[in-house]
Amino acid sequence: MKYSHCRVYVRHVLFILLLSLPLFNSANAMDINTASAEELQTLKGIGPKRAAAIIRYREENGEIQSPEDLIKVPGVGSSIVKANSNELTFSKIGAPPPSEE
Repeated sequence: MKYSHCRVYVRHVLFILLLSLPLFNSANAMDINTASAEELQTLKGIGPKRAAAIIRYREENGEIQSPEDLIKVPGVGSSIVKANSNELTFSKIGAPPPSEE
């Protein structure tokens, strides 16, 4: 009797894991150019201050096109970029950087 309960439990756990696979898929990577502050804070090493710095950098300099551009954000170093490399994408949103007047 206990064995059958265990089998049912294992099947349920496997089913739940199977359903959660898309959540860990790189197809669901975060676009650094469109992510909100709250979304950015889900990344490793990114808290409220760094999220605000990323958004400020985007607003002042235009889209972030590569990991190298992301490293230019104050407070974001290569270790943070490397730790999140599988979760990031860099879209081309087409907005030109603000003109300097």
